[in-house]
Amino acid sequence: MDAVAALRRAIYLLDRQLAPSQKVRAFQRAIDIITDLPDGELEDRVVAGTLTQLDGIGKSTGSVIVAAVRNEPNTYLDDLDKRSCVPVGAGAGLLTALRGDCHVHSTWSDGGATIREMAEAARGLGHEYLVMTDHSPRLTVAHGLSEERLAAQLDEIELVNRELAPFRVLTGLEVDILVDGTLDLSEAMLARLDVVVASVHSKFRMPAEEMTRRMVMAVASPHVDILGHLTNRKVVGAGRPPSEFDAEIVFAACAKFDTAVEINCRPERQDPPDELLELAVEWGCKLAIDTDAHAPGQLEWQAFGCDKAARYGVEPSQIINTMRADDLVAWAASSPTS
Repeated sequence: MDAVAALRRAIYLLDRQLAPSQKVRAFQRAIDIITDLPDGELEDRVVAGTLTQLDGIGKSTGSVIVAAVRNEPNTYLDDLDKRSCVPVGAGAGLLTALRGDCHVHSTWSDGGATIREMAEAARGLGHEYLVMTDHSPRLTVAHGLSEERLAAQLDEIELVNRELAPFRVLTGLEVDILVDGTLDLSEAMLARLDVVVASVHSKFRMPAEEMTRRMVMAVASPHVDILGHLTNRKVVGAGRPPSEFDAEIVFAACAKFDTAVEINCRPERQDPPDELLELAVEWGCKLAIDTDAHAPGQLEWQAFGCDKAARYGVEPSQIINTMRADDLVAWAASSPTS
């Protein structure tokens, strides 16, 4: 592969590893730097050993570039591939059964790749579709989409679908569940979307009774298809404790209104906790095994959720993203209202 492709591969693997964002940005900057060089200068600098004299090219980025230019084994990439590899265990059968990912972000909100880049990566993993679920307007810190921007995104998705067919990008949103249980988007716009994930992104520590009511109201909406990152916990770094709510009531509502409970595969979330996943299965809730990916390399994280689901005897028929795209869209459109 050429130097730019090698740097892009490094970015993919760093994202898969959930590496610090500044590390990823260093490789992104290296692409910009070498792309702007006059013809022949990159090769001349590799021969002269002056590549790292360029501002923004360091030891790691430089080693990847040099190996690519010299067409030599790329030790940095090989080591990074091994370190970031996502192991597949008991959930291998479920992983094979998955046809897509129902919770994915792009540069339209807080993701690191375009819709097309995310779609191409998903297609490369053998998926048939992904659901583009950028954030809703209230989440300004994540550049949530206004209704006008969401309408423009739908136009872009239509174009990407024409170019990548038969692969499909399904329209969607990760809509905020507001404090009173209403959704952060108009009914008319929600009705235009193929699949909607609803998640709590604020007031995580509100009293359990109020949080339960908030979640149930969202689950009962005919527009909501998936309840995202159930407890809102984070289990790495400083962490964040799970929100408190009556899980029995929430899962009863999910079962009644045919709303899927998400198994969020992000390593720092691992949501829901094992005991709540077991309870959701007991209630007969449908499940969605989603990466919540913000970059192409993170689409491989579904293996984490599949292994988790397998531990509790989950069958492919219980997972909505084992459906074909048309069947998934039809299921989402048929949510009961009472």
